Amino acid sequence: MSGRRVLLVRGNREFLLKPGETLESDLGVLELPEDVETGTTVETHLGEEYEVRRLRGPDLFDHLERTGAPMMPRDIGLVIGHTGVASDDRVLDAGTGTGVLAAYLGRLGVDVTTYERNAEFADVARENMELAGVSDNIDVRTGDLTEELDDLEETFDVVTLDTGDAAAVVEHAPELLEPGGFVATYTPFVESSRDCVEAAREAGLSEIETLETIQRQMDFDERGSRPSTAGVGHTGYLTFARFIPQLE
Repeated sequence: MSGRRVLLVRGNREFLLKPGETLESDLGVLELPEDVETGTTVETHLGEEYEVRRLRGPDLFDHLERTGAPMMPRDIGLVIGHTGVASDDRVLDAGTGTGVLAAYLGRLGVDVTTYERNAEFADVARENMELAGVSDNIDVRTGDLTEELDDLEETFDVVTLDTGDAAAVVEHAPELLEPGGFVATYTPFVESSRDCVEAAREAGLSEIETLETIQRQMDFDERGSRPSTAGVGHTGYLTFARFIPQLE
């Protein structure tokens, strides 16, 4: 397992452990073997079993240390689907936070340079990248991207922004993006989305669109099937735009 943490599952209990580490609980002491394999079971000294699972994206969302409200998996899916970001692409990100988006992208083989203004949050994000096993291709930088734009010496395939001043970066998208590249902004308020749309238009970007992300669960019982009445699952607004240079 190359020293990476695995998920130990028993019912609704879940623990993260590295091979060779010890878990002590009311179910007994468990010494996780160095050569543990996912898909197997391990036992405590009392004979209580745990299933060994490989960490996947949804597990990371549940277990990364949080420094605020992370981007939801459904929003991350829209970012990936609408930008087509893939292995060996380069992404410039701002508003790292917990690092969930960066971790998902890193697990796709994407190289991410991400900026976080809060130094403590940046330290937590670096630890989370270690947990996700993507620290080799995720560069977490402490700082404000809007103040670092002039010092960036490369261009990127995708720019992702989860900051209050995202529009200020969108203005510079033509200088930051490879031809055909995308910028994606995640904003909690529609006014911020409008600012991003206007900045994209002024920057000459194409294929500009804003989506509100809403998701409802379905309820199935003996009476029938219908959308859940628990509430509308609104999370935020995603704005996408593309840099397509005009031929002269």
